[in-house]
Amino acid sequence: MTRRLASGALLAAFAAGVAPVVAQTSGKHWTFTGFFENDLFADTDRRYTNGIKLAWVSPDLSEYRDSPRLPAWSHALIDRLPFIHQPGLQRNIAVSIGQSMYTPSDITRTDLVRDDRPYAGWLYGSLAFHNRKAEWLDIIEVQAGLVGPLSLAEQAQDLVHSARGIDKARGWDHQLENEPGLNLIWERKWRLAAYGLERGLGADLLAHAGASLGNVSTYANAGGEVRLGWNIPLDFGTALIRQSGITDAPVTGAERRPGVHVFASVDARAVGRDIFLDGNTFADSHHVDREPLVADLALGVSLVYGNFKLSLSNAWRTREFRGQDDTQRFGSIALSFSY
Repeated sequence: MTRRLASGALLAAFAAGVAPVVAQTSGKHWTFTGFFENDLFADTDRRYTNGIKLAWVSPDLSEYRDSPRLPAWSHALIDRLPFIHQPGLQRNIAVSIGQSMYTPSDITRTDLVRDDRPYAGWLYGSLAFHNRKAEWLDIIEVQAGLVGPLSLAEQAQDLVHSARGIDKARGWDHQLENEPGLNLIWERKWRLAAYGLERGLGADLLAHAGASLGNVSTYANAGGEVRLGWNIPLDFGTALIRQSGITDAPVTGAERRPGVHVFASVDARAVGRDIFLDGNTFADSHHVDREPLVADLALGVSLVYGNFKLSLSNAWRTREFRGQDDTQRFGSIALSFSY
């Protein structure tokens, strides 16, 4: 109960802190996106086994520092942010909360599985600044949360397994220790080529590059996405759950026509730190030898109708640590709507 109260208090404090920031906007429409990822779609229950993320993107904002809702102490920090002072930008703030969980392959064992990844959970919130034009999008994000028992990953998995009639994982006593986490993230997305977006049959080519620095995740990444279909929306694609993965822009029903498109995306990362493999930063814990290069491939389809966008995809992730016997496969669902 103490753990639940502490974790709930963290998210409540985070929400209370960012709510006044996003309330002062110049438009009328928010965009909400709910993400759900799970390896049950691949009929497995191991490694990256579940991820949930809820995200809100604000309507268009005026200059960030001009908003009376932003605390005065933040103005100097905002002025130092890169990429945000160019005139003619569409500006938005994105707020997210989420939880991810990781287990070894054999969840029936009660002993420490030394040659497989640790049990771990990550409960987090984030605040991101979006700056965009038609051909590119910059995201600057601060992500903070908790690793360890306070992430409530064990309780969340037990609840799902009980509901589905599946035996509970028996090795959570060996999960990573409690540790606060902080990541600073930047990512830029480009629309390199486009034909016929929102006007019937069309296609586009998107690219991205970025980096994360923190005690949870440190990496540099790059990748791209190809989309082909009917009335492709003028956004920046469909991302898996990861830092800077929110790409939807606020829209109204009049701005998007019904459409459908298929997509293929790839993201490659040079990883300098992954706490879920390297173990705790400030305490001794189970860890494995991390692979320095990791890549994701996703294939899927998106349906657009009015203010709604539904994306379904299958994802494959390369081996993340030495001794991993095969690649990871999982499914991803993302539902967005503007209101």
